[in-house]
Amino acid sequence: MPTLLSSRPGPASSDPRPAPHRRRRIPLRLLAAGAGAAVLVPVGLQVAGWLPENPFGRDVVDRSTTPLLLALEDLHEYHAATGAFQVVVDREVDTRYVPSAISGERVQLLATGTADAYVDFSGLDAGAVTLSGDGTAATIELPAPRLDEVRIDPEESRVLDRDRGLVERIGDALGDDPVDDAELYAMAEDRLAAAAAESDLRERAEDNTRTMLTGLARSLGVDEVEVRFEDTADSAG
Repeated sequence: MPTLLSSRPGPASSDPRPAPHRRRRIPLRLLAAGAGAAVLVPVGLQVAGWLPENPFGRDVVDRSTTPLLLALEDLHEYHAATGAFQVVVDREVDTRYVPSAISGERVQLLATGTADAYVDFSGLDAGAVTLSGDGTAATIELPAPRLDEVRIDPEESRVLDRDRGLVERIGDALGDDPVDDAELYAMAEDRLAAAAAESDLRERAEDNTRTMLTGLARSLGVDEVEVRFEDTADSAG
């Protein structure tokens, strides 16, 4: 019987059945991304109906300071200076051809009052304020300061002396001729107004107004301010 001396592996066995097919595994990340894209597409189509034409455009909001001219108009009247004045009114009323001891009156009134100098901003137009190109310098044209009506202080005003004739004194005693100082106070107002007009009240009003407007303009971003006034008007109203 023949003896087997060596052995070698024979050729691979050929199985008529096909080898089993291996399935490729898709990463979960790709599946999630795909699902997200599938959801975004229909949602995006719906949102496009109500989004603005340029959803990422910029809106400009004007938060600039109130213009200087409007600030001046809001002031209306700026009472820039106040002066206190005092006058003595010496008024004598005589009866013709009758001695003053018989009929007549002499009164001395010490009148104290105040007057304001003000600048009227209510009538300013667009040309009243001129700004430089960069808005850092301004020229302001204003009307001249005016004098307000004089206000007599009754507590600081008094009759210094009253000398009346016999007829007037009898009238006072009988009550038929009451003392009326309305005309005397009217004269005092005129004298006080004249004293205010002759004073430096308007010049002080210009200086105070210039100082006030410089501070106001600088608070609005204007660095250099020039304030000009019209010629002083001889008016107290």
